Amino acid sequence: MLAAITKPAPPPTRELARVEAVSELVGNTPLVEIRSVTRGLPAGVRVLAKLEGFNPGGSVKDRPALGIIREAIRTGQLEPGRTIIDSTSGNTGIAIAMIGAVLGYPVRLVLPSNVSRERKDTIRSFGAEVVFSDPMEGSDGAIRLCRKIVGENPQAYFKPDQYFNPMNSQAHYETTGPEIHRQTAGAVTHLVAGIGTGGTVMGAGRFLKEQNPRIRVIAVEPDAALHGLEGLKHMASSIVPGIYHEEELDLKVPVSTEDAYDMVYRLSQEEGLLVGQSSGAAMDAALRIARQLTHGTVVAVFPDFGSRYMTTNLWTTWKENLDVGDLDFSI
Repeated sequence: MLAAITKPAPPPTRELARVEAVSELVGNTPLVEIRSVTRGLPAGVRVLAKLEGFNPGGSVKDRPALGIIREAIRTGQLEPGRTIIDSTSGNTGIAIAMIGAVLGYPVRLVLPSNVSRERKDTIRSFGAEVVFSDPMEGSDGAIRLCRKIVGENPQAYFKPDQYFNPMNSQAHYETTGPEIHRQTAGAVTHLVAGIGTGGTVMGAGRFLKEQNPRIRVIAVEPDAALHGLEGLKHMASSIVPGIYHEEELDLKVPVSTEDAYDMVYRLSQEEGLLVGQSSGAAMDAALRIARQLTHGTVVAVFPDFGSRYMTTNLWTTWKENLDVGDLDFSI
């Protein structure tokens, strides 16, 4: 391990581009190979993580938010003076707030009141207005409240409607899927992504299937209606997004909150990757898939980094359970 740390970094292969606006930095996120957590897998099996936290808004949701808003401007659905409004568990809201700030549109967002403080503060920092829905109703409650607000004054708003707008999955078809195919030189055999709106797994999966029909597309969801995996939907107990088509999947893997949290802790301490709970769920499912293979390249989409969850149960529970006496502070 020490050798890996002290090994000189390779020279840069390309310079970062100069761009005219933050929105131009969306996409082209890196893949990283997961090595320690996957120890013991056959030599012919690799697990790679697509680190969507490198998007300027900090998550995979920058892609559909930008695609939807650009298309709405192009088609005249979003005119100057209208407010962008949508329901979100946080990451899409951050993306919309960021893009609204870049393009000069006011933004109003409906969130369950129990989303992480970091997400609330980030959205407000971009100048967006926040409306809170009942935390016990989860993302479905935010959807219903948002519909009510728009219904009271429909001419004032443009609603991206991420759960039902086909541009959501189209953004991943045009960007995420091609990036994964290119970054693996076409070697990807399995795509693993969580179900929130369904945009990532549907869009990227569709593109990859077109390149190679043998690629397996695998969705990850919480294993129960009541769960602690922010951003993910338990489909059997939820309003099913219109862009989600389960028949196009090869497999759906349920992951418990506990297993996802445990994987988050492992990734931070064994791989140096601080990610959110939906990334932990994706990695847990990807590892289970990888253990069944003798050859293959499994790509798991990590939707964001973990800095926006430090005040949630994900980390407060870990801190409460941590026995400081077990830590070794020796050098």
